[in-house]
Amino acid sequence: MAKQRKHLGEILYRNKLVDKEGLVKALKKAKAENKRLGEALVSLGMLTEDQVMQALAQQFGMEYIDLDKVQISASTMKLIPEELVRKHYVLPLGKEDGRLKIIISDPLDLDMLDLLRFRLNAELECCLASPAKIRTHILHTMDEVRSSIDATTDELRAQGHNLEAEIRKAEAAQTDDEGPIVRLVNLMIDEAVRMRASDIHIEPMSDRVRVRYRVDGVCSERDNIPKTMQAPVIARIKIMSGMDIGERRLPQDGRIKRTVDSKDIDFRVSCLPAYHGESTVLRILRPDSVNIGIQAIGFEAEDYERFTQIIRRPNGIFLVTGPTGSGKTTTLYSALQELNRPNRKIITAEDPVEYNITGINQCQVRTEIDLTFDKILRSMLRQAPNIILIGEIRDGLVAEIAIQAALTGHLVFSTLHTNDAPSAITRLIDMGVKPFLVASSIQAIMAQRLVRVLCKECKAIDDNPDPHYLRLLSIRPEDLKDHAIYKSVGCSRCNNTGFRGRIAVFEMMEMTTHVRELAFSRATASALRKAALASGMKSLLMDGRIKVFKGISTPQEIAQVTQAEGLVMDES
Repeated sequence: MAKQRKHLGEILYRNKLVDKEGLVKALKKAKAENKRLGEALVSLGMLTEDQVMQALAQQFGMEYIDLDKVQISASTMKLIPEELVRKHYVLPLGKEDGRLKIIISDPLDLDMLDLLRFRLNAELECCLASPAKIRTHILHTMDEVRSSIDATTDELRAQGHNLEAEIRKAEAAQTDDEGPIVRLVNLMIDEAVRMRASDIHIEPMSDRVRVRYRVDGVCSERDNIPKTMQAPVIARIKIMSGMDIGERRLPQDGRIKRTVDSKDIDFRVSCLPAYHGESTVLRILRPDSVNIGIQAIGFEAEDYERFTQIIRRPNGIFLVTGPTGSGKTTTLYSALQELNRPNRKIITAEDPVEYNITGINQCQVRTEIDLTFDKILRSMLRQAPNIILIGEIRDGLVAEIAIQAALTGHLVFSTLHTNDAPSAITRLIDMGVKPFLVASSIQAIMAQRLVRVLCKECKAIDDNPDPHYLRLLSIRPEDLKDHAIYKSVGCSRCNNTGFRGRIAVFEMMEMTTHVRELAFSRATASALRKAALASGMKSLLMDGRIKVFKGISTPQEIAQVTQAEGLVMDES
């Protein structure tokens, strides 16, 4: 059994650095202000940063470094890129036998340490030092480092052709897993998975190749790759995904399967010819994302109960609408997981199949051999299924087959690209489906969006929320007496964004008698929406307001994602 680590308070008390009364006072302050014990002791003036860091070093079995007595040379500083030094406040001490000795200030920031291991491709030996002294040391040494770098720039440029030749050798040696390009691409993919990214964007520019990760729905620039490495990097990704590396004029799609941290991850790869080269996007498909369960997606208790009742009906169509990336596929797969039992036969028609689910028959559209949605649907009806999933209703022909399947005793799930639930009815009619078929076959339509969730570690009460966003969400001053509004702050756990993870907001429109009559008479989307709200539908904005009152998200996030009327989008 592993030896239990002593508490920091116990170490400080045993070392006679703080008495019981002071310790209790600091613990109360830490709890009230959501601080760590060491921070509370320093802010109360009971201890210095150095004393706290020495106790932390004892707690974690690390070496304490007094930076007043240590000088780090410019050549040693080059062991870690300046970008990482400044962003994560770390300092190198030296490298021996592949192990890099570094100075940090937070031994609990495991995400940062994992990131450094893979960015630096080395095992780490960590020492502790005061955060203030680390900052001071960085400021004093970086000028010297920058001068040293400038002195070698010309030499590096002169060697550029040799470097490019080595990169192209790595491209040709496809089985050389230690090649620089192979390591770079593997590192990029693994890092994105560990950062919870949903996409990796590799975008050639005129003078560089920009690499961006989309985390929690927001794209952020991660790195810039030299222009000379553009061709081998893209070629490596094409090789991994089974594309034709010789074809650079036409779009291509592929797939990569890779194990990251003992988990099998799928990557859907798209390559698109652009002005400065082929733009490449890797969509990260995590199998566990469809196993989180329906309730964890973001349903309120009342909506969850209605949703489960609807998906258990014997026939009819259940539609999920929303823009690309709003979580429609995850919601439908979660519903199928709920219904997946040995006594039910489930068949899907998808383009492409994103997640493999045990016990479900999944068929992929292949337009190159004329295996289209409508052909798959006609064939699957002869397989006597109970439940059918259609990846997307794209035209009137597929819509009509889906409706006929629903009317002949099948439960049909599908998606549609509309902004809200009522618009789905008018969209189907515009596709050429007869209004009486739409009115009689659809059981419910659900629109959804994904909103970012406030980081639980650093979120704070907003004492002065923006009245503009409160007004957009119809939050009145009297509502603030009963509900606290939270704001994003930013910490190491959420990469200083203030948000970690996403949750869905929904509006679910059940087809009541009145709504069916309006659909039959070709009513407008606004008339359908008015009737649905009158019959109890909760709009996206209303569901988002509940998430704000629960401290899950912010008014600004809800207003922007749900496109509240009167919203002026900002640059962030």
